[in-house]
Amino acid sequence: MPVISRFLGIVISMYWNDHAPPHFHAKYGDYEIATGVVSGKFPKRALRCVMEWYEMHKDELMADWLLCEANQLPAPIAPLE
Repeated sequence: MPVISRFLGIVISMYWNDHAPPHFHAKYGDYEIATGVVSGKFPKRALRCVMEWYEMHKDELMADWLLCEANQLPAPIAPLE
């Protein structure tokens, strides 16, 4: 599972040949978001940061999704500053 970004203790990654629709995984401690579904109770502040980052990098995330589908290494994406 390639890591494409890290910020504020949050790790963003994608799996090679993952199921549709295009999505990424965000982990923060024991919490994880995938395909818009929150496992457990994702902290609200961390969730807001992930969503802000997502809005800024939608095009890059789609490009990385296509690379992962082709079993290629995705490009790193700048962290939330």
